[in-house]
Amino acid sequence: MFLNLNNLKEKAKEAIKSVFPIVLIVCVISVLLVPVSSGIMLTFLSGSIMLILGMMLFTLGAEMSVSPMGAHVGNFLTRSRKVVVIVAIAFILGLIITVSEPDLQVLAELVPNVPNATLILSVALGVAIFLVIAMLRMLLKIPLSVLLIVSYIAVFVLAFLVPDNFLSIAFDSGGVTTGPMTVPFIMAMGVGVSALRSDKSAADDSFGLISLCSVGPVLAVMILGILFPSSGSQSAAVSVFDAADSMELFYTFIMNVPVYMKEIAIALLPLLIFMLVFQLLSLKLPLKKLKRIGMGLLYTYVGLVTFLTGANVGFMPVGSMLGSLIAKAGSPYILIPVGMIMGYFIVKAEPAVYVLNRQVEEMTDGRIPAKAMGDALSAGVAISIGISMLRVLTGLPILWVLIPGYAIAIISSFFVPPMYTAIAFDSGGVASGPMTAAFLVPLAQGACMATGGNMVTDAFGVVAMVAMTPLITIQLMGIVSEKKKKKRIKELLLLAKEYEDLDDDAIIPL
Repeated sequence: MFLNLNNLKEKAKEAIKSVFPIVLIVCVISVLLVPVSSGIMLTFLSGSIMLILGMMLFTLGAEMSVSPMGAHVGNFLTRSRKVVVIVAIAFILGLIITVSEPDLQVLAELVPNVPNATLILSVALGVAIFLVIAMLRMLLKIPLSVLLIVSYIAVFVLAFLVPDNFLSIAFDSGGVTTGPMTVPFIMAMGVGVSALRSDKSAADDSFGLISLCSVGPVLAVMILGILFPSSGSQSAAVSVFDAADSMELFYTFIMNVPVYMKEIAIALLPLLIFMLVFQLLSLKLPLKKLKRIGMGLLYTYVGLVTFLTGANVGFMPVGSMLGSLIAKAGSPYILIPVGMIMGYFIVKAEPAVYVLNRQVEEMTDGRIPAKAMGDALSAGVAISIGISMLRVLTGLPILWVLIPGYAIAIISSFFVPPMYTAIAFDSGGVASGPMTAAFLVPLAQGACMATGGNMVTDAFGVVAMVAMTPLITIQLMGIVSEKKKKKRIKELLLLAKEYEDLDDDAIIPL
């Protein structure tokens, strides 16, 4: 009834294009660099198929349910025009949408010392508070660069008070919160709230919400690190399952499905309750739209369960094992180019990146093409993974990279149009999604264990690196675009002057 076969085919193509490059790279590595048993490879390939199916259903469901819900909430806020209502709803939604993020669930599984629920709740509070700040910024017309400067000054001041074993985790938390659940919902809300303003820059200000929502979790987890009694233990490596036969492999995946069914049901339940209450009290949507949203939520649920089962059972263990084997095979520094190649392609597998790129192209009327956004993001993520692997191998402190990186990004914001700054900082959040958490973090952990490094301080921070470099590459794209624009305007002005100087009876060539 609500299933469009053409749309389903499109989502299937997107999912295959996203996951296939990573599968190909792993297969090439297993043949040319390090040997992998057939059981482990079969586990990985089975997990890859589940990732494709999960991503296909999830993106279809999010398009049918999450984005429309965000748009409906945004439209309601536009009609209400009450700041108190906007603040309250933004806070509640910031909480409930964050706990359903698949990449946050993945990261929580990898973090030692802290219970999953404690970490997830802290991150959700950080998102909720900064979503409120982001909404107020739009209404009060506060420049995004001002808020970003103040926020990151607070982050880096607090960083010197946080225990070392929490620092990288805190920065990683900021990257994983803005994923395929949060991005479409928050961006749709932002478009609705921007309609409250009638000035010409209102649409541009709908960007920047994701960037601010990425700062809140960093501060929240830093505070948690100061308050939470940490044992300082190291993170355990992800165990690799080597299936003896096809039946054992099948039962391994099936036995893990109920675990994620329960987790995702608990994560999505608050959002479902909120929308039902909102429908009864205010929205009053027709039954047909409600059924479509309900069916979309079902697809989202099934997709998330399938995705997380494939990621945790098939992807994460193989990522950890490959990192360990590559680090031991010959020179460990081969991890840097291998990681960069993986990073270049893995960002294309992030569902939220597709959502943002499409939104940017639509909101800018094609001035910033989705392809240009994708290329700039891939380049940024490749650089970030290279730096991350260098950190794993050398123990380079994360602040030695993040402080100059964010300084360059913030200084650049004064030389590019505000819209590019907002898009750049949004891009940093969406580039670090579930694929990064499911494969690249375990890859770094495996390499770190093989080289005898500290996994908590050195292996974590991959997501933070992925979230930082696009801030620079997208703004560089903005600087280049602005120079081309000025050059074109200058050429047109010179051409116009030449025509003005012509005699009235001169023949103008066509």
